[in-house]
Amino acid sequence: MSAPDYYRKPDFNMDYHQPPVMYQPGSQYGGPAEAMSPAVAPIGVPPGLEYLTQIDQILIHQKVELLEAFIGFETNNQYEIKNSLGQKIYKAKEKNDCCTRNCCGSLRSFDMKIKDNMDREVIRLIRPFRCVSCWCPCCLQEMEVQAPPGTTIGYVKQDWHPCLPQFSIQGANKETLMKLDGPCFACNCCGDVNFELKGKDGGKPIGRISKQWSGLLKEVFTDTDNFGIQFPLDLDVKMKAVLMGACFLIDFMFFEKVGEANQRSTVFS
Repeated sequence: MSAPDYYRKPDFNMDYHQPPVMYQPGSQYGGPAEAMSPAVAPIGVPPGLEYLTQIDQILIHQKVELLEAFIGFETNNQYEIKNSLGQKIYKAKEKNDCCTRNCCGSLRSFDMKIKDNMDREVIRLIRPFRCVSCWCPCCLQEMEVQAPPGTTIGYVKQDWHPCLPQFSIQGANKETLMKLDGPCFACNCCGDVNFELKGKDGGKPIGRISKQWSGLLKEVFTDTDNFGIQFPLDLDVKMKAVLMGACFLIDFMFFEKVGEANQRSTVFS
């Protein structure tokens, strides 16, 4: 029996590094924008996501906001999304209002626009206001992923568990395609925090989302975060985009610090 289209590499090597990729989704790396994109877009790939078909790793770096770092006033989060060579391939910015950010804290609702290097919006993430604690199983976290904006390609849904942060990676019809399992205590005390990506029935990890240790000063005095995402090279590009959404949801749930409030590190709080 052949493997499903969205997942065809059960023996994904976690130490695999892809060769340098020549094409970038914009004109920033040495040529006109038209010359840097493939001539023919792959069938079924949302516009602007063609580059994701060529990579199996993504790095996400949250930009430092000086106003937030010095006076604790919460601003819209901004991120740079890079390939394994450190080249920027997308940028992301949270969109909501001042009251929502500073009153609702890390549970706040938002839309997030992800744009390519030509400033075209290629992905939109929609997060409603929800609970996060295991004590509220009927209203747990979820995120909708659209690509292009207006066309839903998948969802990230928090699964109820008394101890562990667990998520379902779902398709456009809310069918579960993969699972994401985190540690009981999601705190990066001088080390990385890994959320393992598995098939919908569990088993051997096929990828992961990692919150990377940023250094003592950055971890203590700012809430800027660095993440790495690994997935099978031939994973459906739409699911790669949904995994980006999962990474942002995990960041807000467990690693976002607003004002004097502490970061959440478990599903109990």
